[in-house]
Amino acid sequence: MLDAAADLLLGGRCAGCERPGRVLCRDCAAALPDSARPAWPTPVPAGLVEPWAAAAYDGLVRSLVLGLKERRLLGLRRPLADLLATAASAAVGSAVPAGSVALVPVPSRTATVRERGHDPTYAVTAGAAARLRAAGVDAVAVRMLRTRPGVVDQAGLDAVARSANLTGSMACTDASLRRLARRRPRVSVVVCDDVLTTGSTAREAQRALEAVGLHVAAVAAVAATRRRFPAPRQGPSPGRAEAPYR
Repeated sequence: MLDAAADLLLGGRCAGCERPGRVLCRDCAAALPDSARPAWPTPVPAGLVEPWAAAAYDGLVRSLVLGLKERRLLGLRRPLADLLATAASAAVGSAVPAGSVALVPVPSRTATVRERGHDPTYAVTAGAAARLRAAGVDAVAVRMLRTRPGVVDQAGLDAVARSANLTGSMACTDASLRRLARRRPRVSVVVCDDVLTTGSTAREAQRALEAVGLHVAAVAAVAATRRRFPAPRQGPSPGRAEAPYR
């Protein structure tokens, strides 16, 4: 509410349609998806758990992701958290046994967080966890992963280069593991990110968490790139779940 009021008073515009006023107008907010689907990368990184996404990474959703990350439009944290919560809820219902759920964001490089002045992936993940709790799921957002020095920006890298850049790049911190064990001794993990592209980042996060004995049940993302998130098939049978996309 405060972010929206500030944007209105300062002459802001909708990140989706450029309409003067709120950072996200009511029409654009109403156009956001309210369901999620499996979004398998092609090719699938070996061993990747099932990934879920709420939207394709284009159009309105792409504008929202970039608006928060690159333009620091903090009012977009709420709608993006809603989308991630939708994906995480689908992942939880599909793959997580009864019990606690830890939403673990993929780590951002320290230099990137410092340059942006905030950590959008964690903020959106924390918001998603709050929405799951409101829906009755025992969920918590936990920063558990750190990156080693030398990891470069993934933008512009193909699948092979991304995999090489990320292999062995993440580790689970001992302190975060102890905190999680105290708060929720039996927990399933959902790896969270804003955009799923090749799956290399999610797979490396999964590897690092599994290396310390955690059960990684699924991946949840706000969006997946279009070729990994094709349009739904026409006319699915009522009440019948569609098969995962590959």
